[in-house]
Amino acid sequence: MNALRIAASWGLASCLWALHFLPLGLLARVGRGVGSLLFRFGRQRRRIAQINLELCFPELSVEERDALVGEHFRLLGRSVIERGLFWWGSPERLDRLIRVRNFDRFEALMASGRPIILLAPHFLGLDAGGVAVARRVDAVSFYATQSNPVFDRLLLRGRKRFGDQKLISRNDGTLATVRALRSGRPFYYLPDLNARRRDAVFAPFFGIAAATVSGLPRLAKMTGAVIMPCLTRMLPGGEGYEVSFEPPWDDYPGEDVAADTARMNAWIETAVRAMPAQYYWVHRRFKTRPEGEPRFY
Repeated sequence: MNALRIAASWGLASCLWALHFLPLGLLARVGRGVGSLLFRFGRQRRRIAQINLELCFPELSVEERDALVGEHFRLLGRSVIERGLFWWGSPERLDRLIRVRNFDRFEALMASGRPIILLAPHFLGLDAGGVAVARRVDAVSFYATQSNPVFDRLLLRGRKRFGDQKLISRNDGTLATVRALRSGRPFYYLPDLNARRRDAVFAPFFGIAAATVSGLPRLAKMTGAVIMPCLTRMLPGGEGYEVSFEPPWDDYPGEDVAADTARMNAWIETAVRAMPAQYYWVHRRFKTRPEGEPRFY
């Protein structure tokens, strides 16, 4: 990366640092404004979101889907601007702006001694959920090195701010994850982007065959881990975020990896329908197609 792009990246990072001092209500308005600009000028990502919503919500009118895309980008802008809070905000402020529900469920599961996989779908408030977990327990999660060294440094620092968090590269393989789970650390697991890896299967997502990593049932079977969904919701204006520890799954995994992966996708679909504007629609979720099927994007 050349010196000009490095300087521009540090300039953007400095803006995020300065903005994080603003009251959350004002910061949210700035973020929504940034999201409106992203919607207007981010033609490629806007088109991806439109295609995804056409595929997943065919029952909506064009006007309803357009409104949903617009709100998605405004929330996407918030998620970008408010990231400075997670990188530099004081612990006390973060504890005030991130509400946690049903943490006693998680504590009870930890007390049982069984490994835990926290299933965290790709909603825009995902980083707030990671902070909520890190503020309370030493966990493990995947980390993908960023192409931009400035933001790679900031993201890595942000993920390791609190406690003794263990970050595993996806290149480290399954064994490193299994060892971390067996050591007693819960695994903050992000499962639901397009996959091209060997352990992916095509499982229904909104009625469409979606290439999905089958790591959740495989890890659960290898370690005896319990699956506990962990959902993060962005709240309106200056209300912050809500992180909810949902009831753990019974009878999981089964004997069929494909069926177990489909069960995961079905649960995520239900969560998405509850807050559709907050799902990460700007990703090519259906990029990899079964052989012979036409491409969507």
